[in-house]
Amino acid sequence: MQKVTVEKPTLEEQWMRFLTPRDRQHLAATGLDQRHRFGLGERPALLLVDDYYAAVGTERKPLLESIRTWPWSCGLEGWAALDRTVGLLAAARRAGIPVVYMRDMPGFPSPWGAREPRPGLPEIPPELRDRANEIVAEVAPIEGELMLEKTAPSAFQGTPLSFHLTYLRVDTLIVCGETTSGCVRATVVDGATLRYRVAVVADCCFDRTEASHWINLFDMDLKYADVMDADAVEEYLAGIRRTDSVVASHG
Repeated sequence: MQKVTVEKPTLEEQWMRFLTPRDRQHLAATGLDQRHRFGLGERPALLLVDDYYAAVGTERKPLLESIRTWPWSCGLEGWAALDRTVGLLAAARRAGIPVVYMRDMPGFPSPWGAREPRPGLPEIPPELRDRANEIVAEVAPIEGELMLEKTAPSAFQGTPLSFHLTYLRVDTLIVCGETTSGCVRATVVDGATLRYRVAVVADCCFDRTEASHWINLFDMDLKYADVMDADAVEEYLAGIRRTDSVVASHG
């Protein structure tokens, strides 16, 4: 039997579905449709943003089913991104780069003055709150990996993240997590503002709304970061590891 190969849509093909005809004309007229690369540096760190159970629930269920129990769940799309993050995390650990986890500060509301929730939005039921901020087991940190807590969308605001990265002489952030349009984007914008080179791992990010996910990937790629798939990032990390080993061997 002849093997049938199904080609995976490119990132461009995915987000182009949400652009209007005028949007496409503008990109072509300005040359922005060519995806000019910012490029990555030589000292990366992996940043996992809000990969906790509040974002997917504790069971693998479709979105509309999952939100009956976990109102902020991203459903199966979130689980698919987390499954892909397992491989990315393994590649980062093999390369020996810093791994940093971000999550919301425990407490509802936070004792440090988190923003008041918008009236009328659903809340996580009290009986689930103990697990809401727990990092999903499949991508949980190991000894030596840093966990920081935040009370704002960006991983940089009100946290010691930038001090930690400066101490480690990091020049590149590899960002994944959720939501693409929320905390991931806020972190990416702040990271670019602080002059880090930034990679956003498209298939390791997720959102509750498909359009928000793809349009924000498109916009971040245009302005702030190189949006890449996990395979490309893992190849980059393998190169980082080879470079480090060569340096070590020629100490």
